[in-house]
Amino acid sequence: MNIHASSSTEFLEIIAFKLNDQSFCVKTRSIREIRGWVPVTPMPHAPYEVLGVINLRGMVIPIIDLAVKLGMGSTEASERSAIIVTDVNDMTMGLLVEGVSDILTVPVDSLQPVPHNAGQATQFVDGILTHQDQMICFLNLEELFAKGGPSYSGGGSRGGGGGEAGWEEF
Repeated sequence: MNIHASSSTEFLEIIAFKLNDQSFCVKTRSIREIRGWVPVTPMPHAPYEVLGVINLRGMVIPIIDLAVKLGMGSTEASERSAIIVTDVNDMTMGLLVEGVSDILTVPVDSLQPVPHNAGQATQFVDGILTHQDQMICFLNLEELFAKGGPSYSGGGSRGGGGGEAGWEEF
């Protein structure tokens, strides 16, 4: 976690965003930039959550539908969508989200533990933040994108269309 001491209270620096009308956040330390939606180039046989790739100033990076990666319904990209470019586990990737809602510094003590019966989520959720009458799921991107992390095949023709062999590291 990106925690630093300030007086006697510790704080988390996070970026909050929406997926399927639910609030999520990640630590700001791993974020390189936030950009608007741009069309992607699909990749054959890529996992279902990989929408395709974009050219980011001369570097080709995969764009992941983060909602699909989390086992939720897919995100319909629009002009309000955002791509969060991040470095995770020595990989640069873009995460498609419905939109970025805020960049916050919140007290660590506002982070509540994940319920033990939350299933697989306990592996890649560091906790739940309560902030201004909302609950924000605090994702651990390193665990979510660790080798062997969750991957959901939805069939159909999205991205590489399939969950077949392809970019196994995603």
